[in-house]
Amino acid sequence: MKDATGNPQTRHWQALSHAHHLPPFSDYRQLKEHGPRIITRASGVYLLDSEDNRILDGMAGLWCVNVGYGREELVEAASRQMRELPYYNLFFQTVHPPAVELAQAIAELAPPGMHHVFFTGSGSEANDTVLRLVRHYWAIKGQPRKNVVIGRWNGYHGSTVAGASLGGMKAMHGQGDLPIPGIEHIDQPYWFGEGGDLDPEAFGIRVADQLERKILEIGEERVAAFIAEPIQGAGGVIVPPESYWPRIREILQKYDILFAADEVICGFGRTGEWFGSQYYGLEPDLMAIAKGLTSGYLPMGGVVVRDSIVEALEEGGEFYHGFTYSGHPVAAALALENIRLLREEGIVERVRTHTGPYLQRRWRELAEHPLVGEVRGLGMLAALELVKDKKTRERFPADQAAGLRCREHCFANGLVMRAVGDTMIIAPPLVISKAEIDELIAKARHCLDLTASEMPG
Repeated sequence: MKDATGNPQTRHWQALSHAHHLPPFSDYRQLKEHGPRIITRASGVYLLDSEDNRILDGMAGLWCVNVGYGREELVEAASRQMRELPYYNLFFQTVHPPAVELAQAIAELAPPGMHHVFFTGSGSEANDTVLRLVRHYWAIKGQPRKNVVIGRWNGYHGSTVAGASLGGMKAMHGQGDLPIPGIEHIDQPYWFGEGGDLDPEAFGIRVADQLERKILEIGEERVAAFIAEPIQGAGGVIVPPESYWPRIREILQKYDILFAADEVICGFGRTGEWFGSQYYGLEPDLMAIAKGLTSGYLPMGGVVVRDSIVEALEEGGEFYHGFTYSGHPVAAALALENIRLLREEGIVERVRTHTGPYLQRRWRELAEHPLVGEVRGLGMLAALELVKDKKTRERFPADQAAGLRCREHCFANGLVMRAVGDTMIIAPPLVISKAEIDELIAKARHCLDLTASEMPG
């Protein structure tokens, strides 16, 4: 790639960033030393930076650009709505057509018995709303002490106070005195990292059984809900063993608690089904959505709510919760057009039957690489584990930063592939072609070679 600071405009934008901008999830001293990359344009599955480097976006932005970059249909939908009604709120018994039409479109795609949507501005706000809804629901039912929510260690449900608390990322908990009260966690179904000598199916049962033990430890009368991603995204694309979700379903059916599925990443086609819950045969009571809802073109999220909960809410008086931009008309109009593209172009079906299986087959070829201890994935989600010893699963020492080295090699060689510790993950746009998948695999292999060449023996 070209010199990252060859363009004077690049240096100007980097200086402005240093002077005025605090970006998310950043080490600010490190960022000041190296300067941010400046992304200026995008088309299809490719990004262009301020140096005119062409980069294959293996992460679909932040798991969200499902229909790819540069879709004029989405631009036009937003533009039309801007001219007609650029904004109005949904407070005070008022609504506008884009919000209700979008709610109907989502209800048509959701699992049976889920016909209502509460709109938010993001996935984090959606999971905050999940917490508010489940506690309000049980209060209406005359059980206000039934307010504890169980999540999973290393799960991710956003970075707001409630979202970060529901999630189980300990580094986030270490900043801000989190989690807040009333949140508990159980282990994640991460066989490669935590399965030890158990085979995957036995491990899946063992981890799932922790949910029942935690419910009994806290008391069923205190537990309001269990929240989980069908496939953990930011935690490292953790695809659970096949035994895991069937056992979780048995436990959820046994006890009187709600199930909240975080579909922010899995939703809108990434697994080859409209929602990850449908892939795994789950029956959530609430589903947090965002990201693929608008393919990231505008911020928007929401919670899809089971009819039985809505019936209780109708008896509970005013629900004191909402956001200025809930159901924003421009975002809603764009989301409707995004869903139309996903439907009419058969994008979700293509992921299920063609490009998803092709990506997974090609991705599994990387298992042969000396650095790779495991490959896994589903649909348009995939991960590989970097290891020092393939047989024992021994990791590299943390100070050798194998994952970060690999990530930097990727970006320098025209590929966005994210590092979660020493786990490398991808989630490309759903519209990626087989030829572009071949390019992704070739670039990933090359960057693995570069990483291996500089790791200490």
